[in-house]
Amino acid sequence: MADYYHVDGTLVPVEEATVSVRDRGFMYGDAAFETLRVYAGRPFAWKRHADRLRRTCETLGFADALPGREDLHERIVETVTANGLTDAYTKLSVTRGVQPGKLAPNSSVDPTIVVMVSELPRGGVDGKPVWSEPATVETVETRRIPDSAVPANAKTHNYLNGILARRESEGDEALLYSTDGYVTEGATSNCFFVRDGTLCTPTADLPLLPGVTRDEVLDIARQEGIPVETGRYQRSDITSATEVFLTNSTWEVRPVIALDSQSFEVGPLTQRLQRAYDERIESLY
Repeated sequence: MADYYHVDGTLVPVEEATVSVRDRGFMYGDAAFETLRVYAGRPFAWKRHADRLRRTCETLGFADALPGREDLHERIVETVTANGLTDAYTKLSVTRGVQPGKLAPNSSVDPTIVVMVSELPRGGVDGKPVWSEPATVETVETRRIPDSAVPANAKTHNYLNGILARRESEGDEALLYSTDGYVTEGATSNCFFVRDGTLCTPTADLPLLPGVTRDEVLDIARQEGIPVETGRYQRSDITSATEVFLTNSTWEVRPVIALDSQSFEVGPLTQRLQRAYDERIESLY
């Protein structure tokens, strides 16, 4: 457990870290957040996280109230340092703040900004990953909310879609489909599979959140000369694959050994990308 969190510009003991019950993030999920890894005391892929945070705040309509990325970066580093950590899990949240109790927001925004951290050692090239074993995944009836209803690329505090999906699944992750039957993403992860030596992942044209780790893996794959394809896939495309894995900031690259009743091996391309991802981290930190 951490000793300190960062709340509205101040480091406070965890037991004193509170926000108002009238905060719109609590009342309506009217807030943006980023989950990121810190290695050697520095946020990983900070530009990508900061850019996505701003895009979410733009979607919500309060980007002008968001502090600059240098300010937010400093808050993260201060929180990690105050807790005596080097490698950590970090959640940065920005809400619309406290406003009168009505659904329509005011144009004037005084945001609530919270940084939470906890220790999360890196696996690294020669270490063990944060997950104890490869993942089991189950398909669920819950469908990914269409972009026309809630923009998928907005990472907000309203996680009901993912919560309902996870409640259906007894595996480590739930796999969601679009309303027209295409594979989109996991409840908290992006999905990849290997077919005929090509690395495949659902296109960002579908209602999914293109994760920062997803982008890193795609970048690494192209640098490694691995063929990459993004597209619209159905369940049969994945069950006929030779390898499947998931990505997010916490898991990094996590192999899948089962999708419903279909079993998979942890294959060579997955292992190659895992190692290349670890090597990228090691080279930067």
